[in-house]
Parts: sequence; C-alpha cells; structure tokens
Amino acid sequence: MKIRTAFPYETTCEDVRIPLPDGTRLYARIWRPVTEEPVPALLEYLPYRLGEWTAPRDAQRHPWYAGHGYASVRVDIRGHGNSEGAPGDEYDATELADGVAVVNWLAAQPWCTGKVGMFGISWGGFNALQIAALAPEPLKAIVTVCSTDDRYDNDVHYMGGSVLGVDMHAWAATMLAFTCRPPDPAHLGEEWRPLWLKRLETLQPPIHTWLAHQTRDAYWRHGSVCEDYSAVQAAVLAVGGWHDPYRDTVLRLVEHLPGPAAGLIGPWSHQYPDRGLPPGPAIGFLQETLRWWDQHLKGEDTGIMAEPKLRSWISESHPPATTYPELPGRWVGDLVWPSPHVTPTSYPLPGAPAEVNSPMHTGLDAGRFFPFGNDADLPPDQRDEDAKSACFDFPVPKDGPVEILGRPRVRLRLRSHAPRGQVVARLCDVAPDGSSTLVTRGALNLSARHGRDRVEPWPEGAVEDVEFELNAIGHAFPPGHRIRLAVSSAYWPWIWPQPGSAGFTLHPDGSTLELPVRTPTTDAIAFAEPEQSAPLNVVLPEPEQQRPERRIVRDVAAGTWHLEVDPHYGGTRVYPDGLEFTEDALETYTVHERDPLSARTRSDWMIRLHRPDLGWDVTIRTRSEITADAEDFVTANEVTCCEGDVTVFHRTWDKRIPRTAG
Repeated sequence: MKIRTAFPYETTCEDVRIPLPDGTRLYARIWRPVTEEPVPALLEYLPYRLGEWTAPRDAQRHPWYAGHGYASVRVDIRGHGNSEGAPGDEYDATELADGVAVVNWLAAQPWCTGKVGMFGISWGGFNALQIAALAPEPLKAIVTVCSTDDRYDNDVHYMGGSVLGVDMHAWAATMLAFTCRPPDPAHLGEEWRPLWLKRLETLQPPIHTWLAHQTRDAYWRHGSVCEDYSAVQAAVLAVGGWHDPYRDTVLRLVEHLPGPAAGLIGPWSHQYPDRGLPPGPAIGFLQETLRWWDQHLKGEDTGIMAEPKLRSWISESHPPATTYPELPGRWVGDLVWPSPHVTPTSYPLPGAPAEVNSPMHTGLDAGRFFPFGNDADLPPDQRDEDAKSACFDFPVPKDGPVEILGRPRVRLRLRSHAPRGQVVARLCDVAPDGSSTLVTRGALNLSARHGRDRVEPWPEGAVEDVEFELNAIGHAFPPGHRIRLAVSSAYWPWIWPQPGSAGFTLHPDGSTLELPVRTPTTDAIAFAEPEQSAPLNVVLPEPEQQRPERRIVRDVAAGTWHLEVDPHYGGTRVYPDGLEFTEDALETYTVHERDPLSARTRSDWMIRLHRPDLGWDVTIRTRSEITADAEDFVTANEVTCCEGDVTVFHRTWDKRIPRTAG
C-alpha cells in the first residue's frame, strides 16, 4: 500500500450541518481543495457514523479525492450519528428524498461547479444507485461498490425466495444495535441527550418489517433499480467481488443500463478493492475511480470509456481455505456484456434417480454470507457438505481448462415429498486428492418456482422441472480436476428450513447443469498499485481474550448442532480525539439435524462509547432471537441503554409473524 502525502492541491476539512426542506439538519464532513475555482462534489451518504465507525475508512479516501480537486463529502443519514431526525427503514422514501436534497444543496454551493458524483460500498452503494434512479439533475456519475439492483433477491433478506436465516437475522440485529447509538456530545454539546432519547422512542426492530414481506411485493420493488433501468441517467461504474453476495448486480447493470456504464469484478470480499484485505490482489482503486470522476464530472478524456465494458478476475483453481492473502488468476476484458466469448454449455446429469433428504445442519460449512476479510470467512473443504448432497461429477478434459464467467444455471426434475421445501445447488472444484473447493451456489424456495412474487405449494406426488441460477463467478477448472454439482434439500443457517420439509427425488433424466464457458483470451489489463491518503491514528488495544470467529459444537446424543459466530467488526478502538469505542457481538445458530422446526438464531450486541475528558459513558446492549413453528416466525428483541450506571431506556418486543412463504 502506497500512502500518498503530496497532492496537486492542499486541502481543508470542516464539519457542517446540511439543512433539509423540512428543517432537519444532517451532519456532514467536507474535505475541499484549497482553490478559488469551483470544483465538482463527491458524496458518500451512510447511517454508519462518520464521527467514529467509518472514520478510519473515510480518512483513506475523502482527503485523497480532495487532494485531486474534488470536494469530498461524507454525510450521516437522518437519525444516525450526529444528524437530526428519527431513523427510518433502510432505503425508505425519506432517506432517498433527503439524499436528493443533499445532492442539490452541494451543487448550489459557491465552491461547487454544480456537478455531483456519489460513491459508496454496501449501504452507500445501494443508495447511490437508488438516488441515481431518481435522477437529480446535478448527479452526473456514481461509483457503486458491493450494491444491489434487486432488494428482494440479491440482498441480505431472501435468496431464491427463501428466508436467509443467517443475515436476515444477523443484519436486523446489527441495525437494531447500530440505531441505538447516541449522538456525540463532543460535537453537539448538551443537545445530544434529548436527540438520542427522541430517537429511541421511535425504535422498532427491522426484522418485523422484513419478515412481514416474504414474497417480492411492492415493499421490495421500492428501491430496486431493476424495476426500471432506464430511470438511471448518471454514468455508473459498478464494482463487486467474487466473494461478495451482491456481485450479480454488476453483470445486470452493465447489461441493462442505457447510459454510460462499466463493470469491475475482482477476487475481493465485501470491501473496497484498495484496502488490501483478503482475498487479494488489491488494486489502485482510488486512481481508477478518479479516471471515472475526471471523465464524467470534469469532461476530461481519461481513456476509461475505451476500456472493456466489463473487467473481470478469473480465479485459477485453488485448494479450499477459509482465507487467502491473494488468489491466483488473471484479469480479462469483455467489450460488451453478455459477451460473445461466453457460450452456455449444458452438462446433462448422469445416473439413476437420487433421494435427497439432507440433514438440517447441511450448510454449516457454507462460510460467512458477508465475508469481510477475516480469517474464518470463506467456506472450508466441502467434502462433508458433499456427503450430505446428491453429487454429479464431470471430468475436465485433458485439453482444458474449462473457464467460466457469468451465472451457472441448473434445470432439475424433482418430485417433492412435501408441499414446502427448498433446493440448494453448489458448484465445486474437486482436485485429484478429493478436496472440494466451493466455486459458487444458488437456492430456490420450491413454492417460488413459478415466480418470487407468489406462493405455490408443490402438488402431492407431482414431478416438475425447476430452474434457477447460481451466483455469478469467474473460475478456471484445470485438467485432471472434476466439476461437481452438489444438490441438497437443506442449507442451514443460510436458508431457514421449511416446515414439514422432507426432501425430494431428483431425476437426472431431464436435469442439466449449464455453465457459462468462456473462450480463454489474452487481455492486457492492469491496474496501478493501491494508494490511499494518510491513515487516521486509531489505537487498537489488544483484546483480553480472543474468541473464535466460527465455532461449531455438536451434541451427539441430542442430535443438535450449534454454530457460534463472532463477526469481528472492530472490537475496541481509541480515536485521536479521545473517544473510546467498544463493540462486541456474538451470533448463534442452532438446529436439530432432523427437525426443521428446531432452527433458532440469537444475536447479542454490546456497544460502549466513552469520553473520559467529558465524563460521558454510554452502553447499549441488545438481544435478538428468532424461532419458528409450522405457522409463524417468532421474534424476540430487547434493548437496554445506559448512561453510566443509570438505565435510560429499556424495551422488549415479542412478535409472531405468519409464515406465508418462508
């Protein structure tokens, strides 16, 4: 990593409050170049608290952009951080309208040329894309990283029409805890306390809303850019990683957006590509985005529009591991997408009919839904999972490799043994020694087989063909290896088990695996080395005790399996201004190997914010649980907020939500 200290411009930084039409003020930090000439503005718009949580990441990029002639602006959305107002649901109409107002406010400042760009990763990438679809006139370009165009089928809530047990639960619990965090008196003075208490009074666990919409209805269509790609007028650079769950969006955007668009998919996890977190290699991402901004906000010909429309990393075969500092592979370019270099190639499934009734704990080796670059993020050897699945192997020809780029597809002829159930397909790279590396996967709720917007139980005794795509991937299977399709009827805790799930009969006759086989090409694609501005001087004290990131406990006699996950978001850190910020979280997932109604999730959070110089000490504790019977999901949530030793807020919520599709 190169730390840049000399820039074309000197920079300044100031914190301001941006007024909204209803009088609410949003807290913002603006880095600007020292110049008399107006410059374009770049906006990153998040709920994640610029005062501390994203401050280390912000320091890597916002000053860097300012040093290259942009006003780079970081804004906390309404109800979060030091911004006024009450928090709302993710990407609700108020959040997006506020974002449009911020874009227009920036464009109207005397130091701005009137042209604005937006960028962000995850939430910030989501709302950048969604605000672009609202087409505020000053917004000319965006860079959206690890985001989605489909909030129902490519987000943290549902997968193939099935409830995502792992992140529907974990993310709802995380946002419940995050929303409870108070404003900072170092920035707001005594105003912080009444603002915090007012927020807490409006608090509602987001799981209530997310589980109440189990099909792709109007709630999920809101903010889903795939509903109308033509609404996006800004130039879009879409970026993803093969180990990020949202990477399919990149392919859809470069295919469907009518205006200037380009895609970049690397080997990365859910991180900015310059941060150097595994798996790498990292690239000079800031330099790449600067070319995008200069092209579309300053009118300079940087050559980026002459690049292939899609630049992708093709991973070479690698042994299974839960982390990789760098993956082997190479960059390839496709001038258009879909690419003429990619040919759908069918592999008929061989053999006799197979009975598939996977144990409920199939999926414990799935790895983390959101890999962040931690040591236990990625899936380990899949042989144990393969043993619980029906497997179909295809040898790679001696004149290989078989290189794929895009979304594999399966067509399966099934006889379901119950009205409800799910089917999960994994694509694995099996080495000569038998080790099985997960390449990609997909899932289908059988009641959603005719559309994600409806529920159609499986007719008793019927045989039907179902079809669904796996997540996109770039991978090369070498000669001597086998391409394995593994099919299971369970995948806990990613997929919440269906009541009465009894598996299915898979008929190979009429079933196929379709791979997007790419003709290998030689492409001269290269990136500069990663570069950032000077890091924020944050101290990370050594923890007293390091908890395992992922631990599985099996009770052999009881037949239960218990997964504990420490998400490792950050632990304790001390900021340059004296703020001590501590967070600790533990997620647990429990299931009985033969009982689909035994599934249980729990998440416990503790967050402490402490300013010794001000005598300010706030602690937040939350508990979130989900269980289910045949008719309902049963949720329980609890929040306790303390100032010092005094409890200032405590509330519990217990709610039953009908299982309409999940």
